[in-house]
Amino acid sequence: MEMYTLMREFADSWALLALFGIFLAVVIWVFRPGSRKVQDDIANSIFRHDDKPAPARRPTEEA
Repeated sequence: MEMYTLMREFADSWALLALFGIFLAVVIWVFRPGSRKVQDDIANSIFRHDDKPAPARRPTEEA
């Protein structure tokens, strides 16, 4: 059997199943019951040190 044919059969069967299994594992990991708090914390992390709004800019006067 040629190497190309062997690799093609592997890619068509076992590699596809392995990638599908990895996909399912990631989806289950994201939607697991305890992940909501972590995801909310990560989503709001950019606002963590936002105590007061930035001062409003005044339009510059052109001469």
